[in-house]
Amino acid sequence: MRLTVAQALVRFLARQYTERDGHRQRLVAATWGIFGHGNVAGIGQALLESGPHAMPFFQGRNEQAMVHAAVGYARQCGRLSAHAVTTSIGPGATNLVTGAALATINRIPVLLLPGDAFAARPADPVLQQLEVPYAGDLSVNDTLRPVSRYFDRITRPEALVPAALQAMRVLADPVQTGAVTLALPQDVQAQAYDWPEEFFAERVWGVRRPRPDRAELAAAADAVRGAARPLIVAGGGIRHSAAQAALAALAEATGIPVAVTQAGKGVLPYHHPAEVGGIGHTGTATADRLAREADLVIAAGTRLTDFTTASATLFQNPAVRFIGLNLDPYDAHKLAARPLVADAREALDELREALWGHRVDPAYEAAYGADKGRWEARVNQAYEVPGDEDDAVPTQTQVLGLLDGLVDGTDILVNAAGSLPGDLHKLWRARSSDQYHLEYGYSCMGYEIPAAIGVALAAPGRPVWALVGDGTYLMNPTEIVTAVQEGVPIKVVILDNHGYASIGGLSGAVGGEGFATAYRFRAADGSYTGDPLPVDLAANAASLGMAVIRTRTIGDLRKALSEARAADRPTCVYATTRTPDTVSGPPPAQAWWDVPVAETATRASAVEAREEYDRQAAQRRRHL
Repeated sequence: MRLTVAQALVRFLARQYTERDGHRQRLVAATWGIFGHGNVAGIGQALLESGPHAMPFFQGRNEQAMVHAAVGYARQCGRLSAHAVTTSIGPGATNLVTGAALATINRIPVLLLPGDAFAARPADPVLQQLEVPYAGDLSVNDTLRPVSRYFDRITRPEALVPAALQAMRVLADPVQTGAVTLALPQDVQAQAYDWPEEFFAERVWGVRRPRPDRAELAAAADAVRGAARPLIVAGGGIRHSAAQAALAALAEATGIPVAVTQAGKGVLPYHHPAEVGGIGHTGTATADRLAREADLVIAAGTRLTDFTTASATLFQNPAVRFIGLNLDPYDAHKLAARPLVADAREALDELREALWGHRVDPAYEAAYGADKGRWEARVNQAYEVPGDEDDAVPTQTQVLGLLDGLVDGTDILVNAAGSLPGDLHKLWRARSSDQYHLEYGYSCMGYEIPAAIGVALAAPGRPVWALVGDGTYLMNPTEIVTAVQEGVPIKVVILDNHGYASIGGLSGAVGGEGFATAYRFRAADGSYTGDPLPVDLAANAASLGMAVIRTRTIGDLRKALSEARAADRPTCVYATTRTPDTVSGPPPAQAWWDVPVAETATRASAVEAREEYDRQAAQRRRHL
C-alpha cells in the first residue's frame, strides 16, 4: 500500500485499540494540531485525506495547551484512550516540553508528533533549525527526550513501523505510560513508501492487571494484622486502576481509615465513614494526625511526593512501617516499604480476602470518626456566608462553599495551581470518583482551561468547571477560543485576587515579604506596592467568545454559578475575592513543606523564618 509516512501513521493510529476488563476503545481517539511549514504538507495533508471519521481533529491555539487538553481527556478516560498532538518545527515543538513533562510526571498517555528539520539536509540550516556545531543530528526536539517515556526520530520511512509499534506499547502500558514522542522530519513526512498491509491491521493492546506475589501478599497481611493504628494512603493509581470499589470493600471490612493524596481524592466519597480527607501539607487535621501516629502505612497507588509526606516529617511514630502497594516497583519500594507489586484492584481484593475476619480496634474507628466530624464542622465554618450576602464580597473558600452547595456527583472540577489546590484538598467534598480533577504532580499554571476541554470531550453532557486564579488565567487563556469554536460548554470560574496569592503567602512565610507577587503598579521606592493594575479579565474572556457573568457580591455569585451550570455554551463567572479572616478562611496547613530559607540574612523576617525552618527540618527522618 503506497502512502506517505504521514498518511501511513494516521491510518495506523486509527486502527489501534486498548482493552481492559472486556471493554475496548480507541487508543488514539483524536489529534490536536497547529500547522506550520514543518507539518502542514505532511501530517496536515494526511489528516485532511483521512477524514474526520478515521481521525477526528481539533484546532488548538497554543501547543502546550493542546497537550494539557489531551492529558485532561486521557485522565478522564482512565488512561485507556489518548489524544495525539501535532506541531511544526522550532517553537511549535519546544512549546510541547512543559505539557510533556506534566503528562510524564502524572503518568498520563499522550502522543506527540512534532515536525523536525530535514533528514536529508538539502539546505542546512532550514528555517527554525537549531545548529549545534558539535552534533549534526541534534534538533530542538531533543529537548523532549528527558520528558518523554519513549522518543524516536523517524529519519527513514521504513523506520516508522517499529517506532509506531513501540509508541503504542508504551502508551498502553500502565507502568511506562506518559508522553510519547515521534519526531517527524518534514521531508520524511511527505515521502512515499510501499507499506505492508499488515501494518494497518487492527491491533488491540491489552492493559494488564498483574496479581500480587503470594509471598508479598502474605507479608502484607501479617503486617496489617500486627498493626494497632494502620492507615491507607490512596493515590491516583486507585483511580487509574478503577479500584475504588475494591478500596471501599477493604476499608469497610477492616475499618482501616483512608487518607487521600491530591490525585487520589474522590476515590472514596467524602461521606464514606473511612474517608478521612487529604493528607500531607494540604491535608486535613484528621488525616495528618492519623499519619503521625500510624504504626503501619499502606501506600496504595501513590508516588509519595513531598506534599504527601510533608517533606519526610509526617510519619513520626518510631515504629512506623510501610507497605508499598503499586504497579511500579520503583514506587513500591519507597520509604523502605514492604513491596506489594500488583494492579491496585487485584491487590486490594486479595488483601481483603487474606485479612478475612480481621478488624481494627473499635476505639480506633470511633476516635477517627469523631475527629472527622470535627473537621467537617471546620469545613462548614469556612463555607459559611454572612446574612448580608447581597452586600458582602466573598472569600475564596466561600466561593467553594457556594459551588459545593450547587453541584452533584455529575459535576467535575479541574484545577492545578495556586492557593486553590490547598483549599480544595482540605475542604472539597468529592461526591463521585471522578469529580476531583487536580493536576498536582507538576502543578502547572495554565492547565485548567484546556484540560477542562479535554475532560468535557471525554464526558459529554456533564458540567465541567475550570477553577482558576487571575495569575493562572493570564498564563494560558487561549483555548477559550477552541471551546467556543467546538461548542464545548465548560464553565470557567475566575477568582481575581490581584496577584499570585499562593506564592505571596509562601513568600511571607519564608521571609520573602511577598516580594513581586502582587499585580500592582510600581511605587516610588520601586516596589510593586502601588495601585492595583487596571486589568479586566472578564473583558478578556468575553473578547475570546465566552459568555461572561460578572459578580460583585456573594448573592451575585450564587446566581451566576447556577446560571453557568445550566448554560449550554462556554461560560465564565468572574469574581473578585477578598482576603479571608480567621473564621471564613481556610484552615492553616496541618503539616510542613520544605522550602529552604536563607541561612544568613539581615532582614528580620528572613531571620525569624530561618529559625522556624530549622525547627521544622529537625523533625525530618529517613525511613529505613
